[in-house]
Amino acid sequence: MIGWALTFLVFALLAGFLGFFGLAGVAAGIAKVLLLAFVVLFLISALSGALRGRAPPV
Repeated sequence: MIGWALTFLVFALLAGFLGFFGLAGVAAGIAKVLLLAFVVLFLISALSGALRGRAPPV
């Protein structure tokens, strides 16, 4: 149980550090770009699989 408490303490300190120095906004911007890139790659992959006529793996 103390291990979980220390883990969350480290995460809280890291989040506070990023928020204090304004890096949270930069990280959010990067996350938006990555999300857009991965959605586009997913759509390309789904369309290419559909055009080949193969069924998705179960």
